[in-house]
Amino acid sequence: MSDPFFDTDSRAVTPSVTNAAEFTVSELSGALKRTVEDAFGNVRVRGEISGYRGPHSSGHAYFALKDERARLEAVIWKGTFSRLKFRPEEGMEVIASGKLTTYPGSSKYQIVIDNLEPAGAGALMALLEERRSRLAAEGLFDAERKQLLPFMPRVIGVVTSPTGAVIRDIVHRISDRFPLHVVVWPVRVQGETAGAEVAAAVDGFNALDPLGPVPVPDVLIVARGGGSLEDLWGFNDEAVVRAVAASHIPVISAVGHETDWTLIDHAADLRAPTPTGAAELAVPVKADLEAALARLAARLRGCMSRHGERKREALRAVSRALPSIDDLLAMPRRDFDEAASRLSRALAASTEAKRLRFRGLRLSPALLERRLAEARTRLARDAGRVSPEALRRRIELHGDALERLGRRADQSIAIARERRTMRLAQAWRLAETLSHRSVLRRGFALVRDAQGLPVKSAAAVGPGDALAIEFADGSIDAVASGGESARPVTRKQARKPEGGGQGSLF
Repeated sequence: MSDPFFDTDSRAVTPSVTNAAEFTVSELSGALKRTVEDAFGNVRVRGEISGYRGPHSSGHAYFALKDERARLEAVIWKGTFSRLKFRPEEGMEVIASGKLTTYPGSSKYQIVIDNLEPAGAGALMALLEERRSRLAAEGLFDAERKQLLPFMPRVIGVVTSPTGAVIRDIVHRISDRFPLHVVVWPVRVQGETAGAEVAAAVDGFNALDPLGPVPVPDVLIVARGGGSLEDLWGFNDEAVVRAVAASHIPVISAVGHETDWTLIDHAADLRAPTPTGAAELAVPVKADLEAALARLAARLRGCMSRHGERKREALRAVSRALPSIDDLLAMPRRDFDEAASRLSRALAASTEAKRLRFRGLRLSPALLERRLAEARTRLARDAGRVSPEALRRRIELHGDALERLGRRADQSIAIARERRTMRLAQAWRLAETLSHRSVLRRGFALVRDAQGLPVKSAAAVGPGDALAIEFADGSIDAVASGGESARPVTRKQARKPEGGGQGSLF
């Protein structure tokens, strides 16, 4: 049976005749791409993120959206990814906005995402709780990380929108309570870039140069008015939380109303219920401080006055017990007067005695010449006696004598040491001779009772008494047995004396 399209004899294919247009693969893929993009140029797709591993090295993100019956490939280009309000996470249910297109290289269609948001408030709360638990596990919310606010700051930095009512309320409240320098870092407080701008503002304040033109704040206030969960979502951004936790400047969070809580409230050093409350927490009331200072000054003055009065009273009481100046100086004055009178009499007597001695001296040139001659003779005699040669001879004589004495001392010490050594050896030999150990070496034994005292007679030992028998080469323990012919029983049974005698060991 022959095939109409295949000739078995000629082995050639006969082409079929058709009216269908012929396309190349590229043409068909391009046509499909245009059709899909025209029909689905702007779609919103709800699904669960699957296969997300973070941005690629190129900055693009590739993953899939799926539900229980289908799967759709998705891509977020690098420029779009940096502007996203939320970062994709594995397993998160999201609503993706974008357009469908095809990828001719693998014959697949995919969605190019322009915006991404969690699927409903429940998803936001689940994401918020997951992020809060993860950051708390890292220790970013620990109480040990909290810093104390300065009591009286000089500069306050405010991170908020410059056009809202929040900044006006903060500045107005600070001006009323304690006017000081306020530095505002303008940021967006809502939208996709709010989190990044707030984090950059906190980092920027911390990076200010203390010597620069902008003063470094002592306290930071991050503030925003009330709003929905989506409106406040920028303050739940992980970058904001990390920037506030890492700030070395104390941070007060004042985001939303008193019932609104964001992650920045947990990371901040102090949470204020409202922006106005943050201003009240940041600065004290100047009027109250002035009043307190006035009260303290008044108390100080009163205290000083009372203290001075008590000291004066104590001084008056002590002064009454002290004698008067005349009483204190009476005896010294009397002693002084007596000494003055004695001094005048002694001076007169000394002067008279000197006058008499001077009159008794007979001074003449011959006497002076004789005194000078005697002095020269003594000087010449003494000079000959203390000449260098005489001193050298005396030193040599004394050196020889000292050497002889040294030799005699060495001999005396050697003789004394030898005598003492001989006396010690004699005493040792005598002690050995008189010691009981020499007796033990001759074959005797020393018997002691349980208290370690020597046993001097057999009558002092009763049956069953514990004994210690010391020989020259050691000691053994023994127990005395009863009877006249009894002998001690030792750990090693003693041999009986030859001939069967009934003697005792002691």
